[in-house]
Amino acid sequence: MKKVLITGASGFLGSHLTREMYRQGYEVRVLVRQGANLAAITDVPCEVFYGCIDVQADVLEAVAGCDVVVHTASLTGQYGISFETYEQVNVTATRYVVEACLQHQTERLVYVSTANTLAPGSKLEPGTELNGFTLFKANSGYINSKYLAQQYVLEQVARRGLPAVVLNPTFMIGPQDLKPSSGQLVLHGLNRRLVLYPPGGKNFVHVRDVCRGVMNAIDKGRPGDCYLLAGSNMSYKEFFSMVTRVSGRPVVLLQIPGVILRLGGLLGSLLERLTRRPQRLTQTTAYLLCLDNYYSGRKSERELALHYQPAEEMVNEAVTWFRQNGYTKA
Repeated sequence: MKKVLITGASGFLGSHLTREMYRQGYEVRVLVRQGANLAAITDVPCEVFYGCIDVQADVLEAVAGCDVVVHTASLTGQYGISFETYEQVNVTATRYVVEACLQHQTERLVYVSTANTLAPGSKLEPGTELNGFTLFKANSGYINSKYLAQQYVLEQVARRGLPAVVLNPTFMIGPQDLKPSSGQLVLHGLNRRLVLYPPGGKNFVHVRDVCRGVMNAIDKGRPGDCYLLAGSNMSYKEFFSMVTRVSGRPVVLLQIPGVILRLGGLLGSLLERLTRRPQRLTQTTAYLLCLDNYYSGRKSERELALHYQPAEEMVNEAVTWFRQNGYTKA
């Protein structure tokens, strides 16, 4: 029985991963901050280590005695956060995890990055692991900090023999999203009669498929390689149409023209600078909403032996869970 440390275990992916790795026979330790809401994993027999991911002494102590480390913890908010804050949580903390793994001679580090550290593509030619980083122009503190952290991990593989694999999941949805994160997009389609949607699109992946990707990467992943965990490419119109079809609710879908969205983003950014108050719609969010954000998961299917759940099954499971747990209005 191998012992695994999971960071970010109170989050959407981390909580699913804690449960799945316990089911697979791992001895699980989770690193969470004091006061974290552990409702999603209260029934999972695991060792809870309280500490801060951006405090080096806490990370060193948490990693000690673990065969495997899965680093999922990150700051993912998209507005009202300074780059310095992103850097502290997403970059500096990753450096501490890497140093702890090297010091304690951990067998494997699985670093969970994001698909957006690789250039997206179209539906006909979706983004792959061979693509470079092109979204710096989006000016997203989250994306930029994850790219810096990912590059540091890969650099330490090359320079110091760090036994690390990088995983790049796309947009995760699924059940048990207790503090709806990515699930907010599903709820947007469930709780409105008029659903406004942007012109772009995303790749969607079931959170449990990402969990399987993490576990398979421990034994099958090649150190220094990146693996996109990517399920179904859908435009926002296709996604919300599927949510509507699965839910059976009469909904009117209306696309927001890209030019209007970008203009709103410009005004939001100006307002943010003038008032120093965060705005949900900025140039960054408008740019990303209009983007064809499509990816291919073929490498992970081939090398990590993954089989991705069909989009309709994935959406149906998320919709059913939100309905059964009182997140919907009808």
